[in-house]
Amino acid sequence: MRIYFLVDNLAGRNCRAEWGFSLFIEGKKNILFDFGASNLFLLNAQKLGIDLEKVDYLVLSHGHWDHGNGLEYIANKKLICHPEAFIRRYRDNEYIGLPINLAQAREKFDLILSSDPIKIDEEIVFLGQIPRRNDFEAKDTVFCKEDGSKDFVLDDTGLAFKTEKGLVIISGCAHAGICNTVDYAVKITGMNKVYAVLGGFHLKGKDQITNKTITYLQKLRVEKVMPSHCTQFPALVEFNKAFGNPQLYCGQILEL
Repeated sequence: MRIYFLVDNLAGRNCRAEWGFSLFIEGKKNILFDFGASNLFLLNAQKLGIDLEKVDYLVLSHGHWDHGNGLEYIANKKLICHPEAFIRRYRDNEYIGLPINLAQAREKFDLILSSDPIKIDEEIVFLGQIPRRNDFEAKDTVFCKEDGSKDFVLDDTGLAFKTEKGLVIISGCAHAGICNTVDYAVKITGMNKVYAVLGGFHLKGKDQITNKTITYLQKLRVEKVMPSHCTQFPALVEFNKAFGNPQLYCGQILEL
């Protein structure tokens, strides 16, 4: 499989950056995973020579603006996401949800809503709603729903790919916790070997959660651990010390 970083926080390879996330995943099925905060994913795809008409599935990791604003610039594709992706949500009274509502999404896309896992094919699984089982991840939130209640971003999800080297697990922001996400991917696929984990980890610093996450991934002997996007610099430093994998950037191409 080949992964193109269309949107991330760092620029590279003549591709501009923004606060957002979008990947083009090329394989037996071509998947556009998240759509960034603007039309930048389209511009960077053009620079990388990617024809997005060849996309088989759109997959949205969760309903935050920096992953879904780009939905305004694409249509007429199969879109897979959690049923709660289109709720109205806020942080400090600022709207941080998607630019389109559920009714508009149904008009624009062949919409597939599921909180359960979906087999996209025999080797690719949309994880659906991720159980939050461990004692250190996803225990609090700064987000709220329209009615003022806490929003734990239950729609947060990811993708798992079965490869000859092991599972490749991709998250958007891992609001459910990246360890919870990996645990669930292993359970759903029945594949214990985890080769690579990448995407937003939503970790902030050199703290207990980051340390426990690193220890968990080391015990699994994950070969490639590549946090990006919402993983802040102090946490990135700790992951680099532990795993030595490079910082990801717009325009980067990974062969996994």
